[in-house]
Amino acid sequence: MNNGEHAEDFLTSPKVLENYTLLQDIGVFKYIDEMNREIRSYKSLLGSAADIFNRTTINDIMDATVWQISDQFLPSFIVFLWRPLHNREEITIKGYKNYKMIDLSLDLKTISPFEAFFQKYPKPINFDLLVYQLADDEAIKPLEELHPEIVVPILGPSGLYCLILIGPKMLGDEYSSRELSYLGGLMGFVSQAIQNHLHYEHSVRDVKTGLFNHGFFISRMNEEIARTKRFRTVSSLIVMDVDKFKNFNDSYGHLAGDRVLEYIGRSIKKSVRSEDIPSRFGGEEFTILLPNTGKEMAWTVAERLRMAISGMKVPWVPPLPQVTISAGVITFDERSGMTADEIINRADEALYLSKARGRNMTTVWGMGLLFRIERELKRQREMAESPDLAAPETPDSRI
Repeated sequence: MNNGEHAEDFLTSPKVLENYTLLQDIGVFKYIDEMNREIRSYKSLLGSAADIFNRTTINDIMDATVWQISDQFLPSFIVFLWRPLHNREEITIKGYKNYKMIDLSLDLKTISPFEAFFQKYPKPINFDLLVYQLADDEAIKPLEELHPEIVVPILGPSGLYCLILIGPKMLGDEYSSRELSYLGGLMGFVSQAIQNHLHYEHSVRDVKTGLFNHGFFISRMNEEIARTKRFRTVSSLIVMDVDKFKNFNDSYGHLAGDRVLEYIGRSIKKSVRSEDIPSRFGGEEFTILLPNTGKEMAWTVAERLRMAISGMKVPWVPPLPQVTISAGVITFDERSGMTADEIINRADEALYLSKARGRNMTTVWGMGLLFRIERELKRQREMAESPDLAAPETPDSRI
């Protein structure tokens, strides 16, 4: 029996009808209406929470949150100020209007100046009140250009993850205390969903570069080998290594080396597809698993990555030398019969040949590659011992 049936039975009870006026005067019916509204609100909140918890990425969580807020209040806009990495200041800004993402230019680099306030007052707050509380803080100025009506903090064990700016209602009404309470409850679920996502990301990501870690890569590599056998598809692996990386650490310090790795990670993420698996394999070595990708396309992707990294500007004082990488590529399918270790080793062999040929190039693994590597190294040793030998041949980097 639902709440409506309970209410109907109560209202038609002879005792209630007999004392209707008295019950109305003392506010019983008003209280029942209030309780029914509360029940409907909690049901709606739980439905919204279920939708948010079913999302598996931050973008999906944001989209679900936008939908739930918009469905409840019809705000003129919603803006997320999201800190992707809890150990970094940089933020990502995403704006939505009428459920759709919009381009937004906001001169704000960090949300850290708001953290102390929202740690003390961890609830949705009217923007004018926030301005009053932080009037002397320059960080509030960029937000005044938007002038949202409500600011909602998303907090967790690592601090302030996100601020959500909610514009005035399109129908013109102000947000009531009940609606602010609903927002507070909803944001509690959003915060938990984000924490769950961050915990998962921490388990599969390399903290320094933001790429997948070695363990996750190996797991996906084995899955991809099985998939190529099952569906008779072809996939590829790129292994990359930073050229003369030791020079960055020795000449400019380990922090400079870390900055180089961080920017390489950013460049890789911008250059691959959503279904690809870019990872930091260890040290200054990176791998990119390319599902459903043949030899020609894999070589093209490796070259695109190589050129993107060679053109990369890494801010540092004093300025760092140009960063280059060498790459090895291998393609595998159901006929290859290779294990994950064998595929990685052969990609490493191709990478080794790229290094031997002078670095900053891509080599595709082929039959007889070990022989070619050994021949190349032997020829280089002979040239070093006998400078009068003819200039070395320059074989095509794709073999």
